[in-house]
Amino acid sequence: MNKPILTIVVPCYNEEAVLNETILQLTGVVNDLIEDSLVSKNSKLLFVDDGSSDQTWNMIEQECEKNSFVTGLKLAGNVGHQNALIAGLETANQYSDCVISIDADLQDDINVIKTFLEKYWEGIDIVYGVRDSRETDTFFKRNTALFFYRSMERIGIKLVPNHADFRLMSKRALDELLKYKETNLFLRGLVPLVGFSSAKVYYDRKERQAGESKYPLKKMLAFAFDGMTSFSVAPIRLVTFIGFLSVLISVLVGAYAIIQRILGHTESGWTSIVISIWFMGGLQLMGIGMIGEYIGKIYHEVKRRPRYAIEVDRFTSLMKEKQQELVMK
Repeated sequence: MNKPILTIVVPCYNEEAVLNETILQLTGVVNDLIEDSLVSKNSKLLFVDDGSSDQTWNMIEQECEKNSFVTGLKLAGNVGHQNALIAGLETANQYSDCVISIDADLQDDINVIKTFLEKYWEGIDIVYGVRDSRETDTFFKRNTALFFYRSMERIGIKLVPNHADFRLMSKRALDELLKYKETNLFLRGLVPLVGFSSAKVYYDRKERQAGESKYPLKKMLAFAFDGMTSFSVAPIRLVTFIGFLSVLISVLVGAYAIIQRILGHTESGWTSIVISIWFMGGLQLMGIGMIGEYIGKIYHEVKRRPRYAIEVDRFTSLMKEKQQELVMK
């Protein structure tokens, strides 16, 4: 078996504070993998600049000139983490036998990348990096994450708990993943749908070395809601169930009111009326909002707009040059 060409895809958005250290550490990892005969010497690091407003792209270009492993992909604008990641995966897939995705902050343990490759050599197509503990997270974040994974499981969405986007995929697995063309991307839900053989590698998540998290609470909640509504109609069914339940309660309350009227126990008042109006009005707005969320997703899907635009692609040009060199030899 020939040594596989590995590409490590690293989405970046305003990562100038941590980028030099990330490049240094990942370069060391690739060197070690080559020395251990696990990957080809043509393996690369692909840094995807997601429309950064700082010096991230300039730093990537500088490293491209002096580090033979580093290549870059500059997107024309900020399209979000998931779209930037899929842009890197699509670009890397053309010239790679396997691809690993990892965030630029290196909170994921790069030391398990070797284990990823060992699993790949065993014939595993998808290797998930799974957090063994979340001690570096706040109490709130740990428990909301636990609630999220349990909720997704109960509504029938297959996810790997405590797995983000740190994973290895073989070329054939990635080929299948790229057949999914939806605009509303939630890769953590899509990858398990691909099938093929898979394995989990556990590790302890580290503290962010520098810079700030690109996923504050607001973005995390939006991301979780997008994932839920992209893969299940359970939320809208829940609203329907609440609607039926409200009707049932209304019938029971109406029957009770009639009985009280017959018995002569009624008292005039407006509190119950106001509360009922607010309650039912709130339920109706919730239902309309949930339906609107799904209609909005349909709206984005049917337009079929491209998920990203590439401004500079140093990876493809470099790999083409290497292919031409091999042909000449």
